Amino acid sequence: MVDTTAARFIPTGVRLGADLLTIGMSSFREDFDGWEVAADVDFYRYYLVAEFGTWSTNDLINNGQYTNDGTYYRVGVDVNFLYKDPDKNMFFIGARFGHSTFSDQLTYSYDVKQFPRSNYDVSNPGVTGTWVEMTSGLKVKIWSVFWLGATGRLKFGLDLDGNGNLTSYDVPGYGKTFKSNWWGFNYYALVRIPLRPKK
Repeated sequence: MVDTTAARFIPTGVRLGADLLTIGMSSFREDFDGWEVAADVDFYRYYLVAEFGTWSTNDLINNGQYTNDGTYYRVGVDVNFLYKDPDKNMFFIGARFGHSTFSDQLTYSYDVKQFPRSNYDVSNPGVTGTWVEMTSGLKVKIWSVFWLGATGRLKFGLDLDGNGNLTSYDVPGYGKTFKSNWWGFNYYALVRIPLRPKK
């Protein structure tokens, strides 16, 4: 009898794609600009996943404006519960480690009696943030090499390094910092590149 267990863990394909929601937000919102790309490769029912994106916001606050600009990446593993599907459709649960590098700035006005209004700027030139995500979602073959995928995320454990006089309000790839847990969602269009013939 031939043992085929090892062959199961040889990758059969790589998927590459872009997040349609991020592209849509950049097109229709004036306070956000960014994009995100993603890739995964299969090892039997386990998928190694990498995601990379850019993110900048422009938030109006009381008497001022907060802006940030940076990049982020996430790496992790998804476990496919439809691993016997010959088309490799996916219902998955997974985990990610997220890392962001960015700068941010707050410009605001301050009134003091008997003095003219003063404008102040405070900024962080280099901030890093890390966090953890639990993920779940679907990836479905639409036609030939074209796929659609949806991923829901529960983000938590945010840790920031590099804050000075300004406490960062928004972290690229994570979101607003005033919540200890943050929900996120992505909707991907993907192309799958086969790495070996389909049996």
